[in-house]
Amino acid sequence: MPDIQPARYDVIAIGNAVVDVIASCEEELIDELQLNRGGMTLIDEARADELYEAMPPAREISGGSAANTLAGLATLGLQCAFIGQVADDQLGKVFRHDMRATGIDFDTPAREGDPATGRVLIFVTPDGERTMNTFLGAGQYLPAAALDEELIASGAILYLEGYLWDPEEPRRAMRRAIEVARDAGRKIAFTASESFVIDRHGDDFRAMIDDGVIDILFVNETELATLTGEDDFEAGLAQVAGKVPVLVATRSEKGAVAIAHGERAEVAAVPVIKVIDTTGAGDQFAAGFLSGYARGEPLTRCLKRGAIAASEVIAHYGPRPEADMVKLMEERL
Repeated sequence: MPDIQPARYDVIAIGNAVVDVIASCEEELIDELQLNRGGMTLIDEARADELYEAMPPAREISGGSAANTLAGLATLGLQCAFIGQVADDQLGKVFRHDMRATGIDFDTPAREGDPATGRVLIFVTPDGERTMNTFLGAGQYLPAAALDEELIASGAILYLEGYLWDPEEPRRAMRRAIEVARDAGRKIAFTASESFVIDRHGDDFRAMIDDGVIDILFVNETELATLTGEDDFEAGLAQVAGKVPVLVATRSEKGAVAIAHGERAEVAAVPVIKVIDTTGAGDQFAAGFLSGYARGEPLTRCLKRGAIAASEVIAHYGPRPEADMVKLMEERL
């Protein structure tokens, strides 16, 4: 067993460093642009420029799945640090400023030259559904050499974003980060991110699950089915639950389930008056859950925190909290 030192950070995350460009649009534009409605599609820079030109008026907000989760955690009072790759350009400066302004330590050096900092073009239809088109840009060139291994070893939980498993260079970096964190006796949390990532790298994910590498696994209902090959939700849970210490499965309006060390808990979704934008719902659910888990709270209370955090973010545009989350948790828990 490693000699476990006191953690400096509650959560350290590795993920895509991207800026979200969000615009409301009608259903017809989704069809016209041949977008994958409700999904996430990786695109190149030329396609990103094409879609940007076709977008209605938009707002720009720093995003990225793991970065969004850290933003939620920071607003809930946890100490966090981020590892991700931006370019030495204006969007890279915006992203770094936004992270630090939220109270998150982010010191990964910027990358010189092309490609540019990544961006996600998000089209939000009147029902609040978001269709994401991601140009990863510099983010897909995060090298293992950019890792601060002392930093990684100082975090109680290392949180990894499945989206970033797709490019080869950051995948190698994350494998190295896992080794460092495990050697330091830390927990590994992993979010599957999207079914297409599981389609491409499911063998890797299943091997990590079977080998006991993952301590906390976040999936949604669709991702669980893709991961296990089971269309039945309960059958999918049963296949994975015994292999990871903590399994968290979200089901949108049907709530969420967590199974930890044989204990099962469920919560309903928290109602909202109007769903404005579902961008970041899963990211903030993970933030809410981890904010309780890191403090040793009971499983049901961790799930409730996740549901509250998700309900806050879907009631406004953008993937990060706008409310006083500490106060919101006090009112609703």
